[in-house]
Amino acid sequence: MFLDIHGDIWTDVTIKRGLGRKNIIRNDHLERFKTGGMAGGIFVIWADPPNDKRPRERIVESIKSMSCELWESRDFLKVMLNTHDFYTAMKEDKLAVMLGLEGLSCIGEEVDDLYTLYQLGFRHATLTWNEQNDLATGVKGNQDRGLTRKGKEAVKIINDLGIMLDVSHANEKTFWDICNETDVPFMASHSNARILCDVPRNLTDNQIKAIGEKKGLIGMNSFNEFISFEPENMTVDFLINHLEHVVELIGIDCVALGFDFFDYLEGDTTNSFTSDAYKGTIGLENITKGNNMLVKLEERGFSKEDIEKISYKNFLGFMDRVLK
Repeated sequence: MFLDIHGDIWTDVTIKRGLGRKNIIRNDHLERFKTGGMAGGIFVIWADPPNDKRPRERIVESIKSMSCELWESRDFLKVMLNTHDFYTAMKEDKLAVMLGLEGLSCIGEEVDDLYTLYQLGFRHATLTWNEQNDLATGVKGNQDRGLTRKGKEAVKIINDLGIMLDVSHANEKTFWDICNETDVPFMASHSNARILCDVPRNLTDNQIKAIGEKKGLIGMNSFNEFISFEPENMTVDFLINHLEHVVELIGIDCVALGFDFFDYLEGDTTNSFTSDAYKGTIGLENITKGNNMLVKLEERGFSKEDIEKISYKNFLGFMDRVLK
């Protein structure tokens, strides 16, 4: 069993419900989740390209689709607002799902919208996707630009409400601005170690240490281009090298799984940030192979207790440190 702390499932739901379909999770994903051993995680909404040009309209569409889907899925899915909800979901044999926001371009400078999003059940947010917006700067934005004045206001509101702040996709300036603005633990839900794969979406050793010092959390990303530049190393085993490196720097209690599988995305979306056809990471191609990560961790000598921490307990501990 594991929690995947980054999945773009609401994107798939929004696209398919827009075509007139219903019960997307039940019909297209539930058996795949069970096969892979996924017990839930963070399901995020984002302004998926080409809808990144109309982010406010897209979030409204996505929230409507998500809300309908949640109602249709109420017999097997429970929205998770705290760790108690996780254990309740497990007892009821339901998926434990946290509602997340990947990027806040949708609110512009209207930071008070965060109160509304909190009331709707969102307990996770990144300030940006790859873009530069009114709050902060993503990895494809100006490298010398970080948090804006409104971004600092947003960080304060997020912390006050008890929303988990996520720095995956933030550029380095934004990362360090956030680090300096908050004493609340924050996370990088789907980022690996840059020393092993030097791409802007991965974390430097100093960034990893800073997250550890804040008692934060880092989720390992299964996207092959964030694991290695060498095709022969785009494997689940090499992803564990990333995990081991993070553990060496900040300890076993600060790592989790944020797989970021492409199962839920359309070609128009993925083509905006990768030029190659996605083939998946060997041994971890999609959600049905999720348990393979746990098997490989055991083969590498991780104890049962450590594997439970990585697979779900560390995320629950992080929730307890952040959520109100």
